[in-house]
Amino acid sequence: MMAKVADVMVREVETVSPLATVQEAAERMKAANVGSIPICQESRLVGTLTDRDITIRVTAEGRDPQTTPVRDVMSQPVVTVLPQQDLAEAEQLMHDHQVRRIPVVEQDQRLVGYITTAIIARRDGDEKTVGKVLRGISQPQKPSPEKISPSRARGGKSGA
Repeated sequence: MMAKVADVMVREVETVSPLATVQEAAERMKAANVGSIPICQESRLVGTLTDRDITIRVTAEGRDPQTTPVRDVMSQPVVTVLPQQDLAEAEQLMHDHQVRRIPVVEQDQRLVGYITTAIIARRDGDEKTVGKVLRGISQPQKPSPEKISPSRARGGKSGA
């Protein structure tokens, strides 16, 4: 049986409001030691803020992080997965959209978790699959479609 996103996702996810300042969001990201944070309004995902968003859309544009609201600089739309999707589908999305992290949402966009390449690498131990995903993410422009073969992930609950 193929592993599902729900089997490996992180369920405890730090979030921030779109009304928060970039400074507040950056402080949360630092405290949680993460490079991106989901932006939620009433538990519904409305965007993400990455360290790159802060660099490009705040610092490089001379904006004040203490007064700039997250909603003005967050990334959207966001690539997401459902908890019941196969882990291989999440790997394919990461490759195709050049992202290292994907929020896990229910049909109504309620955030229920997060999945990262690091989580997949720790679970799978399949260097070939992880390598293909990372190669796609790391290309300077959108990668050409490359089918990521399903990982050798085991079904059932993870050991975490």
